Amino acid sequence: MLRAHVLGRLAEDNALWVVADSGQGQTRLLLDCGAHVLDGVPFAEVQATDHLLLSHLHMDHVGGFDDFFRATFDRPAPTHAWGPPGTARILGHRFQGFWWNHAPELRGQWFVHDVHDAHVQSFRFEAHEAFAVAHDAGTRAHDGTVLTTPQVSVQAVPLEHHGRSLGFILREPDRERVNTAALAGLGLRPGPWLAALKGGATGELDVNGQPHDAAALRAALMDRETGESLAYLTDFLLDAAQQARLAPLLRGVQTLYAEAQYTPEDHALATRHQHTTVTQVAALAHAADLPALTLLHLSRRYRPEQWPDMLSAAQGIHPATRFPDGWLA
Repeated sequence: MLRAHVLGRLAEDNALWVVADSGQGQTRLLLDCGAHVLDGVPFAEVQATDHLLLSHLHMDHVGGFDDFFRATFDRPAPTHAWGPPGTARILGHRFQGFWWNHAPELRGQWFVHDVHDAHVQSFRFEAHEAFAVAHDAGTRAHDGTVLTTPQVSVQAVPLEHHGRSLGFILREPDRERVNTAALAGLGLRPGPWLAALKGGATGELDVNGQPHDAAALRAALMDRETGESLAYLTDFLLDAAQQARLAPLLRGVQTLYAEAQYTPEDHALATRHQHTTVTQVAALAHAADLPALTLLHLSRRYRPEQWPDMLSAAQGIHPATRFPDGWLA
């Protein structure tokens, strides 16, 4: 299950908080970290965050980093940050913006990953060194997917925003579930053998004292279910060429969370600043045949009475468009 929550308020800094929960474990991810976006997130939840995914390093996407860093700088498990080229250099300066008088006693560890178009360059920072050294942690090629845990995979999508910005597509792995009706139909009782079957057992399998062929049981009993998915795209140029590139990448995604900075009337302004209009992003969602589109990151240049009209304009192109819960309440 992917539990996603938009953080921040309408026309202010926004972020996306995601908990990927398999039932046996969790991966927590924070996508962007603008000012005050963590105000409503419990400290313990922030502290348990495994991965910070930064679309880019403009102020409105990293202005709340100090709050995040305060919760995570010395947690027992390593913290990972991902962003476009230059992320490690910029965060390295942020790490050193404090007086680390107790540094030798600290145990925290950060890995910062610069995501290039075809490779990831990683750096390790140690709290006991006052985060002063960017240790080379290796370089590896990637095919788009930059992060995989048992609960979720993350694909980085290159975007144009006066330089490189990143979008992210999160996918759960497909799940295998036991068809209980088929189990009863075969007259079999549940037991440890089911866990072995789910775990990929092959050959002969002992089922309550009787031998059975594992492959035949899997075909008869296991149903495959596609995992949940979402995409997060913010601060990017969206012209016809970019829509043609992005729509195929988004097909099959269940929910797109996307910036919608400008009204359709301000199309020229959106192009100049390499942002989107509400209708452009709705057209992208329509082209990708997405079941759901959630708009975020609206410009503060518009008055509250204009916000419903912006939503309606997007819904005129892609009806399954909404604002996050509570935004128009």
